[in-house]
Formats: sequence, structure tokens, C-alpha cells
Amino acid sequence: MPGHHPARSRRTTERKGDVRERAILDTCEALLAEPGYDAMTVADIARGAGITRGALYFYFGSKQDVVTALVARTVEHLWERSRATAQTDEPRQAVAAAMQRTVELWNEHGLVMRTAIDLALTVPEIGELWNHTADLFIAAITAVLERAGVEAGTGPDQSPAMARALCWMIERTFYHTSQESREELQKAAATCEHIWLTSAGLIT
Repeated sequence: MPGHHPARSRRTTERKGDVRERAILDTCEALLAEPGYDAMTVADIARGAGITRGALYFYFGSKQDVVTALVARTVEHLWERSRATAQTDEPRQAVAAAMQRTVELWNEHGLVMRTAIDLALTVPEIGELWNHTADLFIAAITAVLERAGVEAGTGPDQSPAMARALCWMIERTFYHTSQESREELQKAAATCEHIWLTSAGLIT
């Protein structure tokens, strides 16, 4: 974080490298829509970012590296927006906030999220990123369940196992409904929220 005013002044102008890297990632995200991951090329990404192919290789070694960095940026946003889940004292508010923030990010970056899921089994770096993000959410969901009175432990009816099941249920549900429409995604999120609250014993 910037400290005294001299450091602040040095950061008023974004570095050219940061601008180019962001342009590369933004272009890659746009190309996931058309022509899609399989059809896009390094040349396509470079052209869209307004740089040469050789310049792109200064930042990333391959198309896969670009997509991995894009996934990393997206899951960082996902966790930043949902971090309050683990910090909010009131479980109902925590669940509602987490679901709404997750819906927002899937609406904004659903293509990246679905690409991450599709590639997680075949690209180790993306799989590691996605699984780490899931682990963070499982820990947050576990904390909410325990604040609601669900017992901690290793049993199938205890908080860690329930949180894991809830996390992967939400992921699969959002993966599919985000391809339909924003309205369907919001409906699905409401269903997931209802299941989460029911599991926590907060509604009957």
C-alpha cells in the first residue's frame, strides 16, 4: 500500500508494463467469448492488446500462461468480494452477502470462471488456483455454519463436510445457469442460498 506522499506521487502514473499486461488479460477475456479458448491464438491476443506478438512473449510464454494469469486475477476478485463471509457475525447476512457478491462476479466474468472449471483438470496451474479458491470458500462457509450452531468435526453432518458439499454445489449450479441468463443465475443463487440457510438450521 502507498505510504508517505513521495510514494504516492510515484504511483500516480501507472507503469507501461502494468497497462500492457492488463490490456493483454482484458483482450484474452474478450476473446473467450469469440472465438473461444481453443480457437484464439497468441497473435489474436497481441493484436487486440495493441502490441506485437514478440512483445506479448515478454509478459507471457504462451496462450495458456495468459489464461492462467486471467484466472488468477479473476479468482482474486472473487475472494476479495466474498471475504466478508468469514468476517460477518450474523450468519444470515453473511450468506446473503456472499451469494450476492458471487452472482455479481459470475455476471461480470462468467466466461473466465467457466474456462477455469473446464481447464482445471488439464492445466495444473489453473487447477491449483481453482482448488485453492474453493478451499478458501469452504473455510468461510464452515465458519458461517459453525456460527449458526452446526457442530464442528469430521462427520458427514458436521460443518466441514457440509461446507465442502455446499461449495461444490454452488460452483456447479453457477457454472450451468450462468450460461443461460442473468435472471436464471439469480434464481439459482436464491435456491443455493435457501439450501445453505436450511443446512445451517436458520430456516425450516
